Amino acid sequence: MGVEFKEIFVFVAGTTPQIITETIYALSQKNPPVYPNEIFIITTLTGKKSIEKSLIDEGVLDGIAREYAIPSIPVTESSFIIPRNSQNIEIDDIRSDEENELMGNVIMSLIRDKTQDSFSRLHCSIAGGRKTMSFYLGAVLQLFGRTQDRLYHVLVSPEFESNPSFFYKPKKNIVIEGRGVNGITVQLNTKDAVIELAELPFIRLRDKLSLQGKSFKDLVFEGQKEIDTAAIQPEIVINLSERTIYIGAALIEMVPVQIMIYTAFIKQKIHSCQHPERPYCLDCTDCYKVLTDFISEHAIEDMAGDYKHIYGNSQHRYIEFLAKWKGKIGIDVFRQNISKINRALIEQIEEATLLPYYLVNSVRQYGSSKYGVKIEKGKIRFE
Repeated sequence: MGVEFKEIFVFVAGTTPQIITETIYALSQKNPPVYPNEIFIITTLTGKKSIEKSLIDEGVLDGIAREYAIPSIPVTESSFIIPRNSQNIEIDDIRSDEENELMGNVIMSLIRDKTQDSFSRLHCSIAGGRKTMSFYLGAVLQLFGRTQDRLYHVLVSPEFESNPSFFYKPKKNIVIEGRGVNGITVQLNTKDAVIELAELPFIRLRDKLSLQGKSFKDLVFEGQKEIDTAAIQPEIVINLSERTIYIGAALIEMVPVQIMIYTAFIKQKIHSCQHPERPYCLDCTDCYKVLTDFISEHAIEDMAGDYKHIYGNSQHRYIEFLAKWKGKIGIDVFRQNISKINRALIEQIEEATLLPYYLVNSVRQYGSSKYGVKIEKGKIRFE
């Protein structure tokens, strides 16, 4: 037996309430039929008044529910989602950049919230409202939509489309007035109406991106950055016991001491991160260190542990390394090894555009040079 979902209908709508009833009708005709447990109508104050007058005050929703035995059509005051401006007033229309941004944020908040319940299923219709509203709904569903969520566009016979007297196809034929060629009034038979629900495929990025933004614009910026880093930066995988470093599918060969030092630089991306709450490093270099930090007593002991692991947890190698390096290694020797590490990377990474992310590089801060690696911390894996 499949999962029984809570069915949530989401509409973007303007002053054509018909798209709501047409979509409800089309979903009720599916096999098996889909009936709403919850309805949300994203609109403006003007749109709300038009929808309430046609669908509620004139009894259209009650009529379709009775005619097609729909258990309930739960449109209440809380069903209407209307953006509010900086004065906390519901907007009448979408005319400015600010109002467009408000609409995007409202749609983002609703979809993000309603997709938190794994036992809900969203049925989102982009047939109504301004084109920007349809865009926002489709785009937000790409960011948060799950396998079970659906995106639709309702298609209606041209002569019935936007007809103020046509809301759905009744079981018995009704003759209504419509506009024919050259705007001439004609008689239309509702039995001739065709309502189709086109299900629109969309890319689901929910489990592919880590999005923390509070606005739609923030989400787009974050998503683009994460996609860019995913496309550009292959994962780096370090396995000390096997003495291997993989960058994507490429095996990078280094001698044990260089593996140990390079591992120290990679580890600092995680252990010395100053902003663990940030999902991306981007251009941040706050984890970079001066070279004296890498040859401190504590740092040498940490590297000795990795050196021991490289040699199969050999205690002998651990003691040997400490005897040779602790309190004796100089910055010049460390720089020499950095040069050898970078040379190995340059020789073995074929794609030149990747090199800046994996080379040990330096930045000048407060009169001294600090060293690190640019790779995103989320692209690092130890085995």
